[in-house]
Amino acid sequence: MLRSFLAASALLAGQALAYDQALGFNGAALVETRPLDDIYKAALAEGGVVTMWLGGDERTDEDALKKEFEDRFPGMTLNLTTDLSKYHSVRFDEQLASGHVYVDSIAFQTVHDFPRLDAEGALLHYAPVGFDQLYPPMRDVRAAFYGILTVGWAGKWNMDKLPGIEAPIEWEDWLRPEFKDKLVLTYPNDDDAVLYAFDLIMQQYGKSWFDRLLAQNPRWVRGTRSPDTVIADPKASWAASFTSDGLFPTKNINVSHPTQGSFVTWFQLAAIPKDAPHPEAAKLLHNYMLTPEWQSTRGSWPVRRDVPPPQGYPAIFDMPGTNITYFREWMSDRPRLERLRTWFEDKLGSAQGLSPLIDDIQ
Repeated sequence: MLRSFLAASALLAGQALAYDQALGFNGAALVETRPLDDIYKAALAEGGVVTMWLGGDERTDEDALKKEFEDRFPGMTLNLTTDLSKYHSVRFDEQLASGHVYVDSIAFQTVHDFPRLDAEGALLHYAPVGFDQLYPPMRDVRAAFYGILTVGWAGKWNMDKLPGIEAPIEWEDWLRPEFKDKLVLTYPNDDDAVLYAFDLIMQQYGKSWFDRLLAQNPRWVRGTRSPDTVIADPKASWAASFTSDGLFPTKNINVSHPTQGSFVTWFQLAAIPKDAPHPEAAKLLHNYMLTPEWQSTRGSWPVRRDVPPPQGYPAIFDMPGTNITYFREWMSDRPRLERLRTWFEDKLGSAQGLSPLIDDIQ
């Protein structure tokens, strides 16, 4: 009887916590009004250190951000760790479970996690300067999280290895004979965004498209940066990919986006943990990354509507062939996503090769 009473009491306590969390009516955002230099002074007084976990496929992906930030704010140190978002996410959950949060800023591809983290009371409701200029679909109404940068994927090919070819625009173009034995692609069962890309294509073109793609004998790798390295390597025979990011042509690499088909874009969400040890430094970092100056130099679409898109492109919400808000909805249906992952793993086998953080160029 006593055991049943204690169990019921524990259950009621848990329900009360959930009730208080949901109906505490204390979710209003702190709206930043200080100029950047004042936030900088506060961050220095706090210790001058900020730790950020950023989703990415290369440890050196955002070394430029570290240098830019530390050059712009002398005396500040940005401890930046770039790793796959799916790993960052569970590690952050471990911090929360242990009651020891030591990261100050998180920016992950796992966009479905942020509403859950907010519901758990883990995120600071903080609106940086210019928050009102973020595209409304990219910002939480209470500023618990918001888009910090956009990611857009292109089809790309090495013009030296494939000279004079007709540009592949639509997804069926990649099935042409000139791409036989020339494609290098990331395993869709190893990366949610690649899985999303294949789902978008096959919802339109069906399973037969994938069967014909396999007949092209593509090379499968881990990580979305590895295809870039492989197709740029003059010693490698593989010359084209559509599973890596990049908006602009570079040197001998040309790019294209479908207009009839659908391609991948999403906005990387960022947040400051409520228990971040260096909240002022985190605020400085987020305010800096959302400045028009920083947003205009990313080589992709800005998250601010008052910053022009890259030259030659419309604003992201007017870009044909993509819906930048749909990725978050797609990521939220985890049962369907796991069924898709299993389907591709059945066809391709488990992902083989080096870590996604290491370019596999052999």
